[in-house]
Amino acid sequence: MPFISRNPYTEEVLREYPSHDWDTIEARLAAARLAFLRWRETTYAERARVLHEIATALRDDLETYATTITQEMGKPIKQARAEIEKCARGLDYFADNIESMLQPIEVETDARKSYIAFQPLGVILAIMPWNFPFWQVVRFAAPAIAAGNVVVLKPAPNTPTCAVMLRDAFDQGGSEESLLFNLFAEVEMIPDIIRHPAIAAVTFTGSTRAGREVARVAGESLKKCVLELGGSDAAIILPDANLDHTIAQCVFGRYQNTGQSCIAMKRFIVDSLVYDEFVERFVEQSRALRMGDPMDEETDIGPLARADLRENLHRQVHESIEMGAEVHLGGAIPEGRGYFYPPTVLTNISPVMPVWAEETFGPVAPIMPVNSRYEAVQVANATRYGLGASVFTENLRLGEDIARNRLEVGSAFVNHYVFSDPRLPFGGVRESGFGRELSVFGLREFVNIKTVYIMG
Repeated sequence: MPFISRNPYTEEVLREYPSHDWDTIEARLAAARLAFLRWRETTYAERARVLHEIATALRDDLETYATTITQEMGKPIKQARAEIEKCARGLDYFADNIESMLQPIEVETDARKSYIAFQPLGVILAIMPWNFPFWQVVRFAAPAIAAGNVVVLKPAPNTPTCAVMLRDAFDQGGSEESLLFNLFAEVEMIPDIIRHPAIAAVTFTGSTRAGREVARVAGESLKKCVLELGGSDAAIILPDANLDHTIAQCVFGRYQNTGQSCIAMKRFIVDSLVYDEFVERFVEQSRALRMGDPMDEETDIGPLARADLRENLHRQVHESIEMGAEVHLGGAIPEGRGYFYPPTVLTNISPVMPVWAEETFGPVAPIMPVNSRYEAVQVANATRYGLGASVFTENLRLGEDIARNRLEVGSAFVNHYVFSDPRLPFGGVRESGFGRELSVFGLREFVNIKTVYIMG
């Protein structure tokens, strides 16, 4: 079955890529292993030079890369440009910090000398999604490659051209060996690829259901894995929040990438003292968003990436309405071409409704009132996920206490929507996965943390 690149705005097939047979996969894994044996011997300075060159390649042809993202998965062009620039910044960050992150840590013991060293593991399999087809790869690959590893990428079936172009950008880094290899492998082949002796570890970003299977196979093979899975991020709005700032943050935090983000705000928990005003103003600003051609500079909401994604999102909305949710905006599939779904705002929410209990991957915003900050935290934590959450308040001491001590998530933000930053670790708890990407913690996920002990 081929990997099909389809424009979600026009619904036309742009290109088809044949799936790789096992002989091709074996050859690429062998090439990746050989590349690793050479790359691990390079100096930090050489690795930094290569990463900087990849960043330069992305910036030099930014418009081409951004257009590919937009045409292949529907991201509004201004957001696609931001994705490419973020990739370049991430590459530069790890290039600038390789040596300090991998510096051995001396430990005083009874030995003449003892320290902790960091060795690369080998070839890392990356099974990546379609919603940020460049950044999702780079945020793992930049630290992994900086540490001396080599990456094989299994991209999402609907964004193969992005994977091809990203590989080409990495090839422009000037390394003597390729550092990123694409595998257009069918789902049924993935367990055997994970088990393959050339693969040292695996990272996966995607659904919780698929993540469980990846973890099972990796566990059976005794191979390290990092999982970044689903999320149902809460936004807590306390009564003293600055609503001008808060609503702007919440609108962007919900609708960025047409709501197709694991860390998008997906549950709005609003103190009853400001609930009515928040709903009114949130609906007003949601209505003002422009939905249309993602190549148009003025577009805020593009199409969803695939028809089946829109069908599932509408199921969640429709079932919630049948259970009593009140529609303030949207809630219907528009007529015409493209996989569009309008900004949709729902109230009269109960925790068992699909738009609250499940992860919604699209521009749908359920809003629930609460009567205290204690109730707000309880409601925010009442989910099987634990990726990120935000709290909005003018009381920064209270906001920090809630973020640090109360919210059961991997990333907790005060007065800002959740986002990823190369300088900070990114990942979740519970059914949002385990392990971390980015920062020194992400880099050290795929190294051998080795004790060196010298007597004499």
